[in-house]
Amino acid sequence: MRRIWLIMSLAALTACSGAGGAATTPTASVVPERSPGEPATVARDLAVPWSIAFLPGGDALVTERDTARLVRVGASGQVSEVATIDGVVPDGEGGLMGLAVKDDLLFVYYTAADDNRIVRYRFDGERPSDPKVIVQGIPKGGIHNGGRLAFGPDGHLYASTGETGDRPLSQERDSLAGKILRMTIEGEPAPGNPFGTLVYSLGHRNVQGLAWDEQGRLYASEFGANSFDEINLIEAGGNYGWPEVEGRGDNPAFKNPIVTWDTSEASPSGLAYADGSLWMGALRGARLWQIPLAQDGAPGTPVAHYSGVYGRLRAVTRAPDGALWVGTSNKDGRGDVRDGDDKIIAVTP
Repeated sequence: MRRIWLIMSLAALTACSGAGGAATTPTASVVPERSPGEPATVARDLAVPWSIAFLPGGDALVTERDTARLVRVGASGQVSEVATIDGVVPDGEGGLMGLAVKDDLLFVYYTAADDNRIVRYRFDGERPSDPKVIVQGIPKGGIHNGGRLAFGPDGHLYASTGETGDRPLSQERDSLAGKILRMTIEGEPAPGNPFGTLVYSLGHRNVQGLAWDEQGRLYASEFGANSFDEINLIEAGGNYGWPEVEGRGDNPAFKNPIVTWDTSEASPSGLAYADGSLWMGALRGARLWQIPLAQDGAPGTPVAHYSGVYGRLRAVTRAPDGALWVGTSNKDGRGDVRDGDDKIIAVTP
């Protein structure tokens, strides 16, 4: 924690451009009202739970990246397999990833043989059926596949994609790589999209978290390269600079992040909003970051919780009862596997 506070203090005194830019200084003097409660283990013995989405009755569906399993987790912790999703070809950081539920429809983002794609299913509460590919041709790679799905307060489906290690794709407006996409449930560009295509924002390296605050503002957590990980406040048509800028660049052509971290402290993944704060899972950083927000969306000083206690944290989703469900990712080939891994823990904000 001392290191990140020092970095943020230096940012108030200096402003640099390019990849060596200073970390972003929080612009609000807002602090959390209280610390989260003691976590409770909800489920265990999972394998890289990548995304969590809640059903109307309170149970959750969970994707496992490398097994392609879709599992159901009850509120009391019982785990049952719902299906193995056909067509998933796990590869490096790719596999069965994003998950979103709307009424009787289920949406998943996965790596197939030749691309990443978004597929819609009918879901009767027991099994998915009638698969329909609604977006295909999203570039795939061994790294940086993006993969987050979430419905916004406008009722449209948002998806995050990575640049697969091919950096220039992030700045190519016609490529689906390195973007945040916004679409209808049919996979068509949502009305009002800035370029008339699926692309909502560009210049991203690898967004893995999407969350909206109470005012409907969209935030995204994003992997940096060698210097800075980021949280960005997303605007329609905004260009967030990758690969021209990592972290804060103060270049009017690009949007600055609102918060950055040293990459050893974060490697950000899942993101949720609850109780006046953003909550972000950190993979390499092995902690749950809380970023308090002022009424205007400006960030206060981030606070780290559970540093090193649970290992790598990936999925973060707000449950219907207001708790946060947080999934570990210690079986992804980069973590130290602990007894009961991978787990889902419930945290009361």
